[in-house]
Amino acid sequence: MNSEQRQLRQTIVFLRTSFEAIQHSIAGRLDDPLPCWLDTGMLTMLSRELNRCCQQAKAVFPPSATAQLRIAAQHCELLLKQCPGVLSSATCHRQLAAIMLPLTAALQHIDTPVKRRWPWTRWI
Repeated sequence: MNSEQRQLRQTIVFLRTSFEAIQHSIAGRLDDPLPCWLDTGMLTMLSRELNRCCQQAKAVFPPSATAQLRIAAQHCELLLKQCPGVLSSATCHRQLAAIMLPLTAALQHIDTPVKRRWPWTRWI
């Protein structure tokens, strides 16, 4: 994996972790019918970064990973169109899960570097 691929993979991990952190912050309010609190500025920034990743991934990752990133970006755009105050906390929680699922799948489609083996370990 070259440096551009590693950097893009790390950005995808960052995005997935960010959406997960947002989801965990509203996890206690799953039964709450009130609108969620999401900050559209933060969500806009994450959406922009996710769309940038989609564009860059076309050149460096397999089509299956790129397709998953596109699905995540579409879900993020949908969430952004409905924020703030339109979604209940439970619906927002599910929409965040719909973003994280394809991000996780994209990471699985990306070849992770093989662990380096030391020459003397092949005899063990």
